[in-house]
Amino acid sequence: MAHTETHAGISAPKGQSFGFRPSSVAMIVAALRKWQRSVARRKALADLTPDQLRDIGHPPANRPVLEIKAGLMTKLMSMR
Repeated sequence: MAHTETHAGISAPKGQSFGFRPSSVAMIVAALRKWQRSVARRKALADLTPDQLRDIGHPPANRPVLEIKAGLMTKLMSMR
């Protein structure tokens, strides 16, 4: 009588362990370098004075601005 064995259809993974690939490592390194550059940029901008920020063309801080145009009081009085 012939002897038969059954095998499961699942095989061991053929890739590297833990799912790391050279491309994923490169993406992680690139993300870390981008984060380091952004932190350094923020620190450098924080040390600059408002005049220096205007010199390099950096927009002013987002502060509410009240613009009063000439003739505003006259317009408001005429609306009354």
